[in-house]
Amino acid sequence: MKFFSYIMVYRRFLLVVLTVLVLLPLPIVLHTKETECAYILFVVAIFWLTEALPLSVTALLPSLMFPMLGIMPSKKVASAYFKDFHLLLIGVICLATSIEKWNLHKRIALKMVMIVGVNPAWLTLGFMSSTAFLSMWLSNTSTAAMAMPIAEAVAQQIINAEAEVEATQMTYFNGSTNHGLEIDESVNGHETNERKEKTKPVPGCNNDTGKISSKVELEKNSGMGTKYRTKKGHMICKLMCLCIAYSSTIGGLTTITGTSTNLIFAEYFNTRYPDCRCLNFGSWFTFSFPAALIILLLSWIWLQWLFLGFNFKEMFKCGKTKTVQQKACAEVIKQEYQKLGPIRYQEIVTLVLFILMALLWFSRDPGFVPGWSALFSEYPGFATDSTVALLIGLLFFLIPAKRLTKTTPTGEIVAFDYSPLITWKEFQSFMPWDIAILVGGGFALADGCEESGLSNWIGNKLSPLGSLPVWLIILISSLMVTSLTEVASNPATITLLLPILSPLAEAIHVNPLYILIPSTLCTSFAFLLPVANPPNAIVFSYGHLKVIDMVKAGLGVNIVGVAVVMLGICTWIVPMFDLYTYPSWAPAMNNETMP
Repeated sequence: MKFFSYIMVYRRFLLVVLTVLVLLPLPIVLHTKETECAYILFVVAIFWLTEALPLSVTALLPSLMFPMLGIMPSKKVASAYFKDFHLLLIGVICLATSIEKWNLHKRIALKMVMIVGVNPAWLTLGFMSSTAFLSMWLSNTSTAAMAMPIAEAVAQQIINAEAEVEATQMTYFNGSTNHGLEIDESVNGHETNERKEKTKPVPGCNNDTGKISSKVELEKNSGMGTKYRTKKGHMICKLMCLCIAYSSTIGGLTTITGTSTNLIFAEYFNTRYPDCRCLNFGSWFTFSFPAALIILLLSWIWLQWLFLGFNFKEMFKCGKTKTVQQKACAEVIKQEYQKLGPIRYQEIVTLVLFILMALLWFSRDPGFVPGWSALFSEYPGFATDSTVALLIGLLFFLIPAKRLTKTTPTGEIVAFDYSPLITWKEFQSFMPWDIAILVGGGFALADGCEESGLSNWIGNKLSPLGSLPVWLIILISSLMVTSLTEVASNPATITLLLPILSPLAEAIHVNPLYILIPSTLCTSFAFLLPVANPPNAIVFSYGHLKVIDMVKAGLGVNIVGVAVVMLGICTWIVPMFDLYTYPSWAPAMNNETMP
């Protein structure tokens, strides 16, 4: 037993050593560039999937192993670790830092929830819409971390309000009415107010009091000390959690900058197919927004039906008086919004820069009309989305946010400098350097596969798949990606599969976008497990959910997501990129139309 305990303690160390040694005969026996690169690919893939080493540390292995095995020189490998993607990421993080520093994200979220109302169904849709919108511009993790405390406060307020209603009803059956019903507005983290009502039988009431008290079920969540007055209260907490987790992921699909997987794909695609110039912020938004919107609405319906039921008559009834629970929800949201105070100068400037960045992205090369990039016709393709991101990002370090003052020896307060919207230290605390290194490692790995000829070898071996219908190939690749991303990180999954799927598309004479777009979108569909992505882990930590709850809900959302992506790739996305024709910008293939 002691031996096995040692193995468990040092399991990651043993996994690293055994992986390197067990796969070592592959490059030694065959001794070709393809097998040497395949050896590195297998080692990196196993380390990424098992996380035996930190993801970003594993991403540095190509810079060590490619020069040692003679696949690429060290200088060439190093150049893959900082590309246009990283400049775009820096600009976006500048925006996200300012938005979160000045609480603009919280103001937007609360305002959107106030607009949709406090009916439970509309309330969850409001949370999902506002969370998805913020996730388009912020990281999925920070969006979920911001929205979850607000949703938790609202859920606890509903539970408190139900307790007050039950207390009032029980008091009424005891022969007196409580006219001074007051709702407890204090919501503290994961705790709820626990009330125990003792009732006595009242003659002539036919034991109705006993019936009412029997309906009050106390459920205790195994993870936390939270108690729920009714099963419905518990279901509302579960629903709120999953709405935040899933909408923060779905919103990230909409923009190239919304999630790291989109950025990784865009950089890989533009590097491998530099003559395409068809993929930019505007074109991505045009095809992904309808898909994300449909997935969001269908997910809302699915979650609502799964946990609370879906009563259309109740939802669309006009002029209905608000219940005590709904009034409590409205009150807590209103109080949270009032805590922010009036909108400040810093928030206005951040909002203006935010809108300006989005407009410049959309108008750079919209496709249907000439964009502002046409002003630099002498240098086509020089200005990219990262150019816009850097321009706006620099303004955050330049525009004054407030004056810095000091007191002179005479007691006079004078201004001596100003503080910008964000500082370099604040930017550093937000910048995901681990993702930047991980993406760089993926680019280096892709370059190594190309240099060694491994990509062409994989493409030739996969060419028999060309006999299958294209829609079936897309479905298989989408399901494979969706399954893999549940147990591996999203960036690692897309980084690992792009160098495999691209040669596959080229080998079977299919437009690479036809396979790569659905696979990239499906990489974000990590809905099944708490460890599948950070937003899932954040909401799971609140203790309302069990793993089986997330599996049941996530399976439905996964099915919806894959179905909508398949629908999009076969309908509205086709004419945007002429997907049925093998393009001239793809290598070594003739232009021909698919059967």
